[in-house]
Amino acid sequence: MQQPSEADSESNSSDAQAGSTPRRKWVLTQEAFDRLLASFGEDPDSAASRYLEARGNLVQFFTWRGCPFPEDHADETINRVAKRMAEGEEIRNPFGYLIGVARMLLLEINKERAREQKALEEMARPQAAADSEESEPRIDCLRDCLNNLSDDNRELIIQYYQGEKGAKIENRKKLTERFRIPVNTLRMRALRLRDKLQVCMEDCSKN
Repeated sequence: MQQPSEADSESNSSDAQAGSTPRRKWVLTQEAFDRLLASFGEDPDSAASRYLEARGNLVQFFTWRGCPFPEDHADETINRVAKRMAEGEEIRNPFGYLIGVARMLLLEINKERAREQKALEEMARPQAAADSEESEPRIDCLRDCLNNLSDDNRELIIQYYQGEKGAKIENRKKLTERFRIPVNTLRMRALRLRDKLQVCMEDCSKN
């Protein structure tokens, strides 16, 4: 069972607005956790079982949608709901409410992935990356993270996202020939590398 721990229940993007003062991270207290647990039923044992079932559903939700670290996303969802309850919101159907919050979190995750994919495409076009002031901090992080990859992996991930439509398909065909692997294997390697870059960039953005 998830125990109270420090967690940021708000999206990082809202804290990164220009000129804003970073807000203090919300802490999941024992009181807030107990209130969340009570929403699953009056009997403590039954409530604990239903809570674990709900958390398992959240882990499956993020796993089926290809999210890295599904358990972390499940706990983030739970923390967000616990925070709302601590602020006075009444929740009668915790199962449905948790899934609703999970869907919103998934949208944030997908938007972040889209930004990272765009940054990868810009890295494949050096002049475009140099001209993009808005993306400059993320481009710098991405460049550092790419430099941590092997030469083959760096070439693979950059070429995989390079080009538009037909050109991109042709580039990926060349990659299958270059590395002598089938298309599905190429796709899985690219996804794993993208997830690795995502973790690296998250760490970079915190520094």
